[in-house]
Amino acid sequence: MTIAFVQDDSSFDLWTNNSVKTLMKNLSSKKISYLVKPALFLLCAIPFALLIYSALTDNLGVNPVETLTHETGEWALRFLLFTLCITPLRRLTHVNWLIKLRRMLGLFAFFYAVLHFITYLWLDQFFDWQEILIDIPKRPFITIGFLSFVLLLPLALTSTNAMQRRLKKKWLTLHKLVYVIPMLVIVHFIWTLKADYSEPLFYTFIFLVLMISRAIYDRKNRNIKKA
Repeated sequence: MTIAFVQDDSSFDLWTNNSVKTLMKNLSSKKISYLVKPALFLLCAIPFALLIYSALTDNLGVNPVETLTHETGEWALRFLLFTLCITPLRRLTHVNWLIKLRRMLGLFAFFYAVLHFITYLWLDQFFDWQEILIDIPKRPFITIGFLSFVLLLPLALTSTNAMQRRLKKKWLTLHKLVYVIPMLVIVHFIWTLKADYSEPLFYTFIFLVLMISRAIYDRKNRNIKKA
């Protein structure tokens, strides 16, 4: 009796999994636009909402500016990595519409990077442009952080379908910067720390796994084309 029960349960699990996969693969464009994307937008906005709530309730800790700087910067990095996860996830699951979510994740990475930069300009430097121009080249972690933001800016500005059509092959070349920027951000993160490098090392591991998986896939594709 027990064996029969386990077999039935496994069959049910298999049917359920197949049903979920079929449902995921066959989601209509309308459902993606009106259900999936709004839900993803709300999820992506939660860290921002929590930061606002913490600021209003005076729960940003002993050094609120440092907390805001750290949190906005780290969320920018996380969303960059989320963006890079989309392609391997699509290849693994064969759910092709996942690619439609990549732009939103990339723009949220830019959004949190903007908040990070504004925190530095406003709350840290009080828009003292003379001091800012001295500070950027003076401190290496500020220099590399500023460079990361400058490289991210054209990706956000050219993220529309219209710009993709207009730039054509140049668009693909430009957007390969998305593989360089996380590396620079991780270095920026490491250089801001004096101890406990566990967080940036964790993000480094994820980035390397994503880059290695991409390299393996590209190499396999080249071999198939040669064959």
